[in-house]
Amino acid sequence: MGTWRGLRVAFILGSLFMILLIIVYWDDVGGFNLYPLQEPKRESLHPRTTTGPSHSTSTSRAKTGSFSTVLTTAPSPTLVTEKTGGAAEEHTQEEWTDDREQEARKQSIMDVCSGKDAVEFPGRTRAFEQIPNRELDHLIVDDTHQIIYCYVPKVACTNWKRVMVVLSQSLISPSSGKPYTDPEAVPPDIVHNSSLHLTFAKFWRHYGSLSRHLMALKLQHYTKFLFVRDPFVRLISAFRNKFGKPNEDFYKQFGSVMLHRYGNVSGSLPATAAEAFAAGIKPTFQQFITYLLDPETERESIFNEHWRQVYRLCHPCQVKYDFVGRLETLETDAEHLLKLLEVDHLVRFPSGARNRTAASWERDWFAQIPMTMRRELYRLYEPDFKLFGYPKPDSMLHQ
Repeated sequence: MGTWRGLRVAFILGSLFMILLIIVYWDDVGGFNLYPLQEPKRESLHPRTTTGPSHSTSTSRAKTGSFSTVLTTAPSPTLVTEKTGGAAEEHTQEEWTDDREQEARKQSIMDVCSGKDAVEFPGRTRAFEQIPNRELDHLIVDDTHQIIYCYVPKVACTNWKRVMVVLSQSLISPSSGKPYTDPEAVPPDIVHNSSLHLTFAKFWRHYGSLSRHLMALKLQHYTKFLFVRDPFVRLISAFRNKFGKPNEDFYKQFGSVMLHRYGNVSGSLPATAAEAFAAGIKPTFQQFITYLLDPETERESIFNEHWRQVYRLCHPCQVKYDFVGRLETLETDAEHLLKLLEVDHLVRFPSGARNRTAASWERDWFAQIPMTMRRELYRLYEPDFKLFGYPKPDSMLHQ
């Protein structure tokens, strides 16, 4: 009996020792198989023809998560010309031009995060481990293709979420009974359902105390991207979308607050947004800006995601993004990104209607905003201007 008990104890201790070894050497073994760091199965779906050594870039990117590795292993323009002709040389030169632009965008982030631009903002110097789980809900993970996308509302996020749904095969089409394969076919209202997407904020629920280690592994190995936009134009777009037409949720949660505080509305407000708009009662852009600048707003809660600063949504000082896209160059950036992700043979970025709020509208929209408020608003969003390389709107701030 004693021998049997001793064997059981030895077996248990040996098992625990093996588990500890797996945890200690996680980086070498690739993690558990819950969401493994697997080699993406891209080529088996739609084989592509390639020439020269560029075919080896898939393995290189999967190991490092860096686009610089992809570009350094690609053939030079001269070699491509010798093998496939002048058209290929032109294509490669375009890729190199895009890469230089990407390096400039990423360098801008590094300069601000390192303190070179003397712009201070909450969370600039904290470690990723110090970010609360609730603030990681915008980092969407696709384990199949080793991609992490941080979505920013009012920056083509509906269409990028559709792309992520297709890649992750997380939504079944009722007509075919199979996962969607065309992003444009994914209903735009459904795609914002948070249950569709695996985000870092959900890791704790799935993995408990191992969640932060898994996040660190995926941040190290996966390709990370986001899309940004001129901060003031994004605010105009958010206002137009949420308060320029009846929206019941935003009317009740935010519009009614703005009207009560800054609208000099006597008596009770209409019960619904539709009734309020029919009566000509709706928030103005100036009331919206006043609400953003009101210290009481910040004390009540973090800004709604549609006007929350990008540095608070995506944590660019803690997450080293491999690709920084801009709405202003959406089409070319999207095409370039899908090629770098090596999924351009699986999915196309939707070519449908996009948000048309333009930078040229800024002067008209801010015409009624006092200069002191404009400058205060710029200070509120200055980190986003600096981080993502958008010029300071001097003409609006120094008239």
